[in-house]
Amino acid sequence: MPMERPTRPWIVLLTPLLVGLALAAGFLLGARFSARRSIPIGFLSATHTGPGEKLEQVLELIDHNYVDTVNEQRLVEEVLEDMLARLDPHSYYIPAADLQAATEPLEGSFMGIGVEFAIQRDTIVVVSPVAGGPSEKLGIQAGDRFLQADTVKLAGVGITNDRVMKALRGPAGSSVTVKVLRGRRAPFDVTIERGEIPINSVAVALLDKDGTGYIKLSRFARTTEEEFLEAALELRRQGRRRLVLDLRGNGGGYLNAAIGICRSLLPAGRRIVYTEGRATPRRDFLSEEDGAFEDLPLAVLIDEGSASASEIVAGAIQDNDRGVVVGRRSFGKGLVQEHVALPDSSAVRITTARYYTPSGRCIQRPYGEGVDYDEDMSGRLAHGELLDKDSVRVDSTQRYTTLKGRPVFGGGGILPDVFVPADTVERSAYLSELFFSGAINQYAFDLADGERERLKALGSPEVFAERYAIDAAKLQGLVSEARRSGVPEDPTGLARSKRVIAARLKAGVARHIWGDLGYYRILLQDDPMFRVAREQLGSGRLAATLDRPE
Repeated sequence: MPMERPTRPWIVLLTPLLVGLALAAGFLLGARFSARRSIPIGFLSATHTGPGEKLEQVLELIDHNYVDTVNEQRLVEEVLEDMLARLDPHSYYIPAADLQAATEPLEGSFMGIGVEFAIQRDTIVVVSPVAGGPSEKLGIQAGDRFLQADTVKLAGVGITNDRVMKALRGPAGSSVTVKVLRGRRAPFDVTIERGEIPINSVAVALLDKDGTGYIKLSRFARTTEEEFLEAALELRRQGRRRLVLDLRGNGGGYLNAAIGICRSLLPAGRRIVYTEGRATPRRDFLSEEDGAFEDLPLAVLIDEGSASASEIVAGAIQDNDRGVVVGRRSFGKGLVQEHVALPDSSAVRITTARYYTPSGRCIQRPYGEGVDYDEDMSGRLAHGELLDKDSVRVDSTQRYTTLKGRPVFGGGGILPDVFVPADTVERSAYLSELFFSGAINQYAFDLADGERERLKALGSPEVFAERYAIDAAKLQGLVSEARRSGVPEDPTGLARSKRVIAARLKAGVARHIWGDLGYYRILLQDDPMFRVAREQLGSGRLAATLDRPE
């Protein structure tokens, strides 16, 4: 399935490109040359007729005449990587060895035993078994330690995520015997048959006490539309009166998934997005019938990590005056990539078009010569854009209007209707060091593991949120844990960031008991964007408080 646009007869459009790539790669199937002979040094200048032939002939010259042995496959791959990188920031080459890892998150599933795990003090600890997965069916529980998988040891210095996944994943129907340590019991073996494990797009769906539903989308994959509809319907059954759709940090994925979600939220006949490129005719994507949730009061949360398909959704909601967009300017990725498989099982993702919001805005931010594309985020911070709405750069020459005539602006990313600055008041270097050292997560696990049965007996994250407190003793325990991890004590930093540290620690404990549901239930209690979105929805009006030039 293509990235960022639905399936279409692309092969006609891309044939010249594929021919060029095949020539540049020197026929990746390995049948480049039928005769092994010495090539005269003057060969190239005499015979090449075009760029493809020129590249092929240089490769042949290296193959037959270079002074040392050369890994031709690696050389060709480096040429492809560099060539595609020079086109734009989002065209790239995927070696065959990396293809599965690159596509798996968007395919919606993988083959394995179905556990979310973490490495705690060189030990594999189950954070939570996947609901309905092979491990849960056999009684694997949160807090279980995996000591060994068949003959592969999973405990000890130097254990890595990659090693664990290689040991636990495998073809559907195959089995792995895991040695499990649970509490004070003697280790015991469990033989688990691997199966298809979903990679969920909906990280969490929950209902706030005031009737506000919250859905956190982590990606746009094959199963995203189905997951979203199921979550939205379940929240409706629970009494949801309004919805906050959280796309913060969501880097995008399949265009079809974004279109599907928009169709469920828009009335019939509304434009969602259109795509167009040099060799790709314009194609408009519309809501074909009234969506199941077209009348649902809606807020969409975005930030500087919201990209691609996330921007399609935010742009469609904004341009159609369907809801309020809350947060900070999005990433600015408006390039459509086509995924093209190559004969040796590698692939390229090549930009074939740009996408435009219903009003005509291209979301892609500037790139190319003289633009440091990779430093955009640090530039936003230095300019003050993340902290003050008055510092947000607006290109007044790219003025467009929404369906109801509100001004919106292109030039890179989606500008929110309501700006919410990044929280810096309670931030400190000590807080950052706690995060990056892993001390918060480690100590959260220790707290959860020491009281697992008592905390589970509370029954729900909601009760936990009311009854569990991070007191001074627990904070001091975190300080001690951090010191063992190499983070020196910082009383000033602790005092400044105390509230944030306590909230993250409490959320971490909840995650080790109830998974992501517990984690987000705690974090949302003091989330500025969520609070602002809820206020906007409660006011019953569409706000547009970000100052913009007329």
